[in-house]
Amino acid sequence: MFNRMISGVASAILLTVSPLTHAASSLPTPTEADWTAKGFSFNSGEKLKDVRIHYITLGDKNKPAVLLLHGTNQPLSALLAPGFAGELFGPGQALDASKYFIIIPEGIGSGKSSKPSDGLRMAFPHYDYDDMVTAQYRLIKEGLGISHLRLVMGYSMGGMQTWLWGEKYPGMMDALVPMASQPNELSGRNWMLRRMLIESIKGDPAWAEGNYQQQPPTLKTANIMFSIATTGGTLAYQHKAPTRALADKLVDARLAAPVTADANDFIYIWGSSANYNAMPGLNRITAPMLIINSADDERNPVETGILQSELPKIKKAELLLIPASAETSGHGTMMQAKFYNKKLQTFLAETAKP
Repeated sequence: MFNRMISGVASAILLTVSPLTHAASSLPTPTEADWTAKGFSFNSGEKLKDVRIHYITLGDKNKPAVLLLHGTNQPLSALLAPGFAGELFGPGQALDASKYFIIIPEGIGSGKSSKPSDGLRMAFPHYDYDDMVTAQYRLIKEGLGISHLRLVMGYSMGGMQTWLWGEKYPGMMDALVPMASQPNELSGRNWMLRRMLIESIKGDPAWAEGNYQQQPPTLKTANIMFSIATTGGTLAYQHKAPTRALADKLVDARLAAPVTADANDFIYIWGSSANYNAMPGLNRITAPMLIINSADDERNPVETGILQSELPKIKKAELLLIPASAETSGHGTMMQAKFYNKKLQTFLAETAKP
């Protein structure tokens, strides 16, 4: 026990990922692929003959495998950006891509994986985080032929899925690193604002019960409102916008950005968190766990004390709580791996198998 808190592929076609800008030329070239899960049954009771799982990989498949899981509506390119990959994937770094086989799948409902906007719209099966984890597991086992993972690590939605991975497949990995997440069910302000995000889009007449011809205007404003209201990073926001004029400039920049999301996809993916609750299964987690959160994360407010009270239920777990500062960005702090890269490296050394 070391519970403590620290402040401070057979069917796939591989393609070179030229559209994705990765962190440095010293890294292996990312490749992307699709794998199809046949006969997929969802927890809702609905089924699809084929579920497409899109993913990218870096490194040699014969090396120890690391599974990285993205956040809600987060493009995979974010996990290849200098602030993340540039701090983690390079030579001698924690997830050195010459030593590990890094797998980054797109969850059901995201990117190039199967999603409502492919054609079914609101007739697409309703999925949840557990369904996403099942699809990821099938990709790893059936698609890539990998029987064991060195690490499962995820951010936000991917962090919550990391908790589920530890419970559903406790012998599958050597270590777990959930980031910007907690094991408790969605509740309080976090769920209330997710619910309002969904209701705002559904309440827009242009949504037309999901049969819109153009993206409903509310999609953009609701998303911006949700992001500003729930991300946190209070000190950083005040540092960037100490006057109303500068605050307006930040808002204007967001309003001017093009809409890249689809409203139905948006409703589905935010709704997929509704029944998330890893609390009842915490005692099933056997892999050592490093939990990384930020003190200024408004979606997972530290003042609730929920996580600290649950730590004793986990066999081997420690919490790295990154202090708030003008450099942190609340829920988005995890995309700046400089705040935890050294601790992650130490954790992996401690959990290495002899």
